[in-house]
Amino acid sequence: MKITNNVIKSYLKNVLFINGTAYAGKSTMCKMLSDKYNLLHCEENYCMDKFLAVATPKLQPNMSYFKINQDWQKFLNRAPQEYEAWIDGNSREIAEFEILELIQLSKHKKVIVDTNIPMDILKEITDYHQVAILLSPQSMSVDYFFDRMDPEKLFLLDQIQKADNPKKTMDNFKACLAQVNSNVNYKKWLNSGFYTIIRENTTNDTRLEVLSKLADHFKLND
Repeated sequence: MKITNNVIKSYLKNVLFINGTAYAGKSTMCKMLSDKYNLLHCEENYCMDKFLAVATPKLQPNMSYFKINQDWQKFLNRAPQEYEAWIDGNSREIAEFEILELIQLSKHKKVIVDTNIPMDILKEITDYHQVAILLSPQSMSVDYFFDRMDPEKLFLLDQIQKADNPKKTMDNFKACLAQVNSNVNYKKWLNSGFYTIIRENTTNDTRLEVLSKLADHFKLND
């Protein structure tokens, strides 16, 4: 069975999407917008346990990576190109689950989501005013990755420390992050045709300014 994109678009008209690079303020803006405008906030990786319970290695091999492989050293020491391919494949597989979930969640209330749905898919299932891309310098996504001590990153740090050569493993994982956030991928975001805000000032607090711009773009003040 295949559902055409114009049908999906009609059912997602009540959803706003924020995507882009790491440390560009995506999570912060979703939270601030949801608080100010009473939106249902779907954080990054929301419902992931629910999605993973359905995913199978045959149909969703990227999502099922950790069902098949329990070797974290292998994961952390993969070639950057292989890691990038896994990230992209994972995003595409999750997109199917996410779209269905958002259709259900947005039936009676406007939703804002911190999403990883790929750009080419978003172009087919949304209107211009529903998507905003937030970008940050590549160095931030690499250098600041472990600054947020959430459980996932603490676990990764622990696994890196358990490696035979922790420095080599850390350097490789940072190379993987740099590959995902490469200049080539940055330019794809920049030239995507979506509304884009670039985080150029990393010292001053620009949250309220960005909030205002996004609210206008999303037509939340209409």
